[in-house]
Amino acid sequence: MASTANKRLLLKILSLFSVVRGYNILVVVIAQYLTSAFILAHDKPLRDVLFDPNLFFLILASSSTIAAGYIINNFYDSEKDLINRPKKTMLDRVVSQRTKLSVYFILNFAAIFFASYVSFRAVVFFSIYIFVIWLYSHRLKKILFLGNLVASILTITPFFIVFVYYKNFETVIFIHATFLYLMIVMRELVKDLENMQGDLVQNYRTIPLVYGEKWSKFCLAVCALMAIIPIYLLITRFETGYMNYYFYTSLVLLIIFLLMLYFSKAKWQYLLLHNILKLIIVVGVFSILLIDIDEVINRVF
Repeated sequence: MASTANKRLLLKILSLFSVVRGYNILVVVIAQYLTSAFILAHDKPLRDVLFDPNLFFLILASSSTIAAGYIINNFYDSEKDLINRPKKTMLDRVVSQRTKLSVYFILNFAAIFFASYVSFRAVVFFSIYIFVIWLYSHRLKKILFLGNLVASILTITPFFIVFVYYKNFETVIFIHATFLYLMIVMRELVKDLENMQGDLVQNYRTIPLVYGEKWSKFCLAVCALMAIIPIYLLITRFETGYMNYYFYTSLVLLIIFLLMLYFSKAKWQYLLLHNILKLIIVVGVFSILLIDIDEVINRVF
């Protein structure tokens, strides 16, 4: 009996981890720290950045908010996800909707509590962030164009938080952010192509359903071509060290992406395109360390 209860508890923990996309949150946390240490506050000692209590609580608050956001999104999309992601949804359903909502409110209260350590403005910011995530999950995501726009903004908001905290307004940071934002917009568009069946059943007004797959592919192609501009600027106009190799690789992957996009029709093909964009985003996080390897070594050791 004890063994069965332990297995059941472990399954519920795994289910909740799946619902809050724990792996995504971990990547965001690493990205926030690397961005802070090696881009936004590169002139400060590494210890001062890593052990800055304000930064720590801002990252805790954003992680709690993101986790809560995944829960409320999962709550409203449960029927759609049953069609689009049946295997994942079966795991997610191990935890009851009531439990999910309870954890959702706990995480949001925790986010406000963590933000209160930093400042009243942080509390206001995270209160608005939480509300917009709920509004997006409940209503905005079904609205044509607006759903994609808001989703992309919400995804990049955790980086905006640390950007505002350090008040670093260097041009190179805006160009980095533009490239990242374009990758996120493309990812949202590909997700719409990937999830057309479930979106149709739930009456979502997405670009593929309203204008067709060809128009969606055209939008993706435009975004991919636009992404070449920040890549070119970052390689030629700014010192990005060995991170240049990341941008060259990203350029190659975007060309492969466009070729595959032209021939893609099935869901598994769109999933592959989705994973290419996810790879560009995730590898980009760790490539921050390549900007100045000597400085990284000196600051770490």
